[in-house]
Amino acid sequence: MFESFDSSRNRYASVGVVSSLPDELIDSIWFIIDLDLKGVIPLDNMLAFDLIDNNGKVTMHFSQAGSDVEMGIDLPFHYSSSFPSQVYAYDDGTRETILLPSEIRQY
Repeated sequence: MFESFDSSRNRYASVGVVSSLPDELIDSIWFIIDLDLKGVIPLDNMLAFDLIDNNGKVTMHFSQAGSDVEMGIDLPFHYSSSFPSQVYAYDDGTRETILLPSEIRQY
């Protein structure tokens, strides 16, 4: 058994994520995992992040299946209605990838 979301693993974002989110939001997901979640709560290998419009700025809302723990993180980045409403971070034990919901089947 491996420990989910080890920052020493290779990290990626899918083509769909890279084409729909700015780099700073993709990086923010990894920072949230490393600084706010890892070591604070037990993490599954699939994490969900909702992107919410908070008065023109982005709020990332974290959740994971089977857990009552949720967290909203306000970010200083401008929100766009073209952003996906949700992305997932997936850890297969070798690499970690941020995916759109429609891309999960591929992993």
